Amino acid sequence: MNKLMDWKERLKKGHMLSIIVVLLIVVAILGIILYKKQREYRQASENSYNMAFYELVNYVQNVETYLAKSLISTTPEHGAETLTNLWREANLAQSYLSMLPVASQELENTEKFLNQVSDYSYSLSRKNIYNESLTEEDLSNLEELHTYSTELESTLNQLSEDLNNGRFEWGELTKKGTVAFAQQVDNISKESFSNLEENFHEYSGLIYDGAYSEHMTSTEKKGLIGEDIDENTAKIMVEEFIGNDKIKEISSLGLSENATIPAYTFSITGNHDENMNISISKKGGHVIYMNTNREVNAEILSQEEATQKGKEFLENKGFSNMQETYYITQEGITTINYAYMQDDVIAYPDLIKVKVALDNGDILGIETTGYLNNHTERDIHNIQITSEEAKENLNPKLELTSERLAIIPTEWQTEILCYEFTGTVNDKKFLVYINAENGREEDILIVTDTGNGVLTM
Repeated sequence: MNKLMDWKERLKKGHMLSIIVVLLIVVAILGIILYKKQREYRQASENSYNMAFYELVNYVQNVETYLAKSLISTTPEHGAETLTNLWREANLAQSYLSMLPVASQELENTEKFLNQVSDYSYSLSRKNIYNESLTEEDLSNLEELHTYSTELESTLNQLSEDLNNGRFEWGELTKKGTVAFAQQVDNISKESFSNLEENFHEYSGLIYDGAYSEHMTSTEKKGLIGEDIDENTAKIMVEEFIGNDKIKEISSLGLSENATIPAYTFSITGNHDENMNISISKKGGHVIYMNTNREVNAEILSQEEATQKGKEFLENKGFSNMQETYYITQEGITTINYAYMQDDVIAYPDLIKVKVALDNGDILGIETTGYLNNHTERDIHNIQITSEEAKENLNPKLELTSERLAIIPTEWQTEILCYEFTGTVNDKKFLVYINAENGREEDILIVTDTGNGVLTM
């Protein structure tokens, strides 16, 4: 009997040993599979980064080539073609630069330089398209950009050589996350990577009234006036803006220092348990946005009544001379765009959005970013052509219904004073903008009535 029990115990131990061995084998196999998968993933990442880097090198070489060609082009026609190609190549270079495993702040000046080349070349190409030759200042700017492009090309070529010789791997960069290029890999590649930014240490961008001009992209917010305030002052402003009688509870969500407009944010519970959020700028204590979450189950007010409610609200909050433009209605709430009016000229960049509940006219939201970024009193007297002269540049098929002066923003963050002509062609409504200084056709928008609102595209 004892021998039988001893045999059973040995059998159990052997059985457990077998299970352990099998488990160890399974774990080892899984480890090998995971290791192979990790290697395959790492290799795929390396290949992807290599492809992006070599494409970047190629497009930067093309940028240098087209910049050189632009310096000796003598006709607007050929200049337009060259500068358009330059714009395209610089854009593609930016795209591939962004694919590299490096945080954007580590290559801020390099990215800024490519942005500058892209937007400036596009701006100059438009001059050529209008049969204007480049000025001496334009050519001087292009020459400066060309000088930097050759330095960038040289640095990238050195990096390419380092990569080909195995002096660094992209995986080493991803391990370090946002650590600067200059702190990576070995001494040779350290110097090369560091040179990417050192080449642009003194590069500050071009100053011109076109794409990416420095004075338009500065941190200055034209409508953001006043002294800095603290959190307690911001809270008092919130209570005044919403009304103490409408607030059940208010709590601070802190200061967003790194936001486009540094601001204090507050969460509010209203008397009817509705939730509200509101943001107050640190500078000047301006309301940046306010939003109330509540259901609207009925649409009693007309669009005209809601528009008037929004305008009265803005007037009461210190935003005078605001003119409604477009709107959209969804789930019983209409969101209306209002633009600033200066001496009967509508300034579209000074935009405020207001949300109005169609059941009782409550103001459920406001967003003032456009207004705070751009609002200022403009010089609107630089009108070189008459309305009749501007009409000569319109399509003769356009049946006019209205006209006025308007300030419109450009894709380069500048502004243009235009004649705004509203008209129809084949029952389709258009807005045509003719430059009030030189008669150029600056933009064409289609006005669409969606049934839920009036929008432009």
